[in-house]
Amino acid sequence: MNGILQNLKWSYGVKTHWFRAVFRIILGLSLAYAGIGHLTFSRLEFVAQVPNWVPLSDDLVVVLSGVVEISLGLALVLLPKWKALTGWIVAICFVLIFPGNIAQYLNGTDAFGLDTDHARLIRLFFQPVLILWALWSTGAYKAYVERNISSNSNKNS
Repeated sequence: MNGILQNLKWSYGVKTHWFRAVFRIILGLSLAYAGIGHLTFSRLEFVAQVPNWVPLSDDLVVVLSGVVEISLGLALVLLPKWKALTGWIVAICFVLIFPGNIAQYLNGTDAFGLDTDHARLIRLFFQPVLILWALWSTGAYKAYVERNISSNSNKNS
């Protein structure tokens, strides 16, 4: 366990500007809200978005992804010392759910007011924005790059 924490030291206590913190908190609250929607008021719309090729029950996928979104959203808000690591995890989560957005477009599934191919196509372009938002607002990318730079300079010393 100590070795894992040592390897993640680069992601602890990363400093960011207050402006980024505001966007991190907005993202966190948005994720938590979406996760609550998975479990309650938007459940059927999320079920409609689960791709046919996922080998689990659609409802189970929605419930599990809702729990993950709530957890990640709360982590973004409540664990600021670990924001860089959380930012990477959130970015990876956004990458993992992107096939669902693609499936919604390819299958012509109506959900969340996306009732035309044009609207569903435009939505696809927002997923990279969310990925960049997670990495930028948490300082995750910069912290990881600086980790690699400092570890290389330590090896050369």
